[in-house]
Amino acid sequence: MNLSLIINHVFFCRRLSLYPKGNLKMNVTGHISIYLSIVDTEKSPLGWEVNASFKLFVYDQIRDKFMTIQDVEGAIRRFHDIKTEWGFDKFLPLDSFNVISNGYLVNDCCVFGAEIFVHERSAKRECLTMIKEPPNRIMTWKIENFSKKDKVLYVSQVYVVGELKWKIRIYPNGFYNEAPKAISVFLDSVDCVASDYKIFVDFKLRIRDQINNNHAEERAKHWFSASCNDWGFPHLLSQKDLEDASKGFLVEDTLIVEAEIMVMSTVK
Repeated sequence: MNLSLIINHVFFCRRLSLYPKGNLKMNVTGHISIYLSIVDTEKSPLGWEVNASFKLFVYDQIRDKFMTIQDVEGAIRRFHDIKTEWGFDKFLPLDSFNVISNGYLVNDCCVFGAEIFVHERSAKRECLTMIKEPPNRIMTWKIENFSKKDKVLYVSQVYVVGELKWKIRIYPNGFYNEAPKAISVFLDSVDCVASDYKIFVDFKLRIRDQINNNHAEERAKHWFSASCNDWGFPHLLSQKDLEDASKGFLVEDTLIVEAEIMVMSTVK
């Protein structure tokens, strides 16, 4: 099997990811799934992004032509640290691919490829400020009488990390219908009001195990903005683990929730 890329931009490494029998993670069967990915981004600058339109194709070896698929009207897709992959779950039916007369599979060989057009961002001047391990980066919220909490949502006091303000939000019975029988925890930015103000944060949310130090913890990276000023985890801790006294999450009816910011970067 041959894979090829035609690229008009060289600053990021691309890869085609091919699922010959369908992407089972997306519940796809009976089709070939194919995606364009940006890889090896560890050394890329914080907050990197690439805006690109692309075509994915399979080569008809009998008629010497390509069968090409692209997003509607060549839509521009934004690749970034959280979303590094775009493509098609159902690129080509296997029934069509395996028919010899269609020319896609000849002598057990096939050719897939991509043509990529990178769209440079408009020349808008932005000021970027990055802080690693900012002062007061751990926000600790002790919630007493937790078992008696009967509201859908509780919000912490305001915490100041560096010069930025944050709140922790908790749903004791889960985030509405998305997380039944779970504790949902989110981090909220108080400062993201102006439309041109963005904050990139690498952070952890945890519920402390007060006995064994085996905390329920998840890590995330997110761009906070006026249109998306919160991020978190609907399933940070199950109700079953919360109610298990040996797990140590609820001691003397007190729950301890923490948010820790490892890196934050503001853009104006």
